[in-house]
Amino acid sequence: MRKSHPLRRVVLATAATVSGIVLLLSLKPSSDPGSAQAAGSGTGAAAAQEAAQGGAGAPVTGTMTGDAVQTQYGAVQVRITVVANKIMKAEAVQAPKGGTSDQKTALAVPKLNAQVVAKQSPDIDTVSGATYTSEGYKKSLQSAIDKANASAGAGSGASQGSGSAQASGAFTGAAVQTQYGTVQVRITVAGGKITKAEAVQAPKGGTSDQKTELSVPKLNQEAVAKGSADIDSVSGATYTSEGYKKSLQSALDQAKAKGGSGSGSGGAGSSSGAAQAKTVTGAVQQTQYGPVQVRITVAGGKITKAEAVQAPKGGTSDQKTELSVPKLNQEAVAKGSADIDSVSGATYTSEGYKKSLQSALDQAGG
Repeated sequence: MRKSHPLRRVVLATAATVSGIVLLLSLKPSSDPGSAQAAGSGTGAAAAQEAAQGGAGAPVTGTMTGDAVQTQYGAVQVRITVVANKIMKAEAVQAPKGGTSDQKTALAVPKLNAQVVAKQSPDIDTVSGATYTSEGYKKSLQSAIDKANASAGAGSGASQGSGSAQASGAFTGAAVQTQYGTVQVRITVAGGKITKAEAVQAPKGGTSDQKTELSVPKLNQEAVAKGSADIDSVSGATYTSEGYKKSLQSALDQAKAKGGSGSGSGGAGSSSGAAQAKTVTGAVQQTQYGPVQVRITVAGGKITKAEAVQAPKGGTSDQKTELSVPKLNQEAVAKGSADIDSVSGATYTSEGYKKSLQSALDQAGG
């Protein structure tokens, strides 16, 4: 047998070694799978946290109801349920109704709700054919997320669940539009319990008077007895009952958020005494000439600024608004309460202003 040449053996051995190294390099993963998975999950968790509360802070769990946003076709208001900084549920507690609005709402709202949960953010797509509803939805959603942010900033895990309220004071829920009129609820909370519930707005006129007289006292009693919005509808007054429960839940949300901030009860002047400024927007009030909504800034326990973010417009309303709003703003700051005088010649605007101002004060602490 012919012997292999020594040089040839060296060449073959070197080639085999090189081939083995190339094979090993080709099989080696580009990164550690465990590290990649951990990084991916960390990014997802951070994204969910950023979406639910807008930054780092205490984990937020609870229900937050956004502001009612007026659109060309009706009010839109969104409620989100957050668990450990993740949005688990989104729903429209108010949406345009009547005529073609029913179809558009039925088309748009489920898609918008699903997008919120999927994207964990207010950066959702407008639904084609329902532009106004979509835009209103996104604004109210942002408002709800802002409230989650505030809860996180307080570092308290406020709004735990949907049960009894945590703070002490008076809280006015959002005005809820029903088929027969507006329903709005105010609750008084003491020691973590609802001690009083009342409807500051309810349907009026015709048979609505009888239904309101029949249902509201029962609803008030149930709210106090159960300490939550999980109350029974009154037979024969379904729309009023549903509106009542939605507004009651909104008031409870405010009480929970306030309780989480650990700032106690009473009026704007006794909430905490801290010098840090806080801006609060009251509920939208519908008047004969258009919506009125007030925003106040509270610092050092006092109203330092008041402004109307919505007021009647068009025709003679422009003049009345221009005449009345500056005066109302000044009085709100001067008196530090909603007990201000109506401006002569602008009665409806004045009354709407005072109701929205009271709502803002309730949120601020009483």
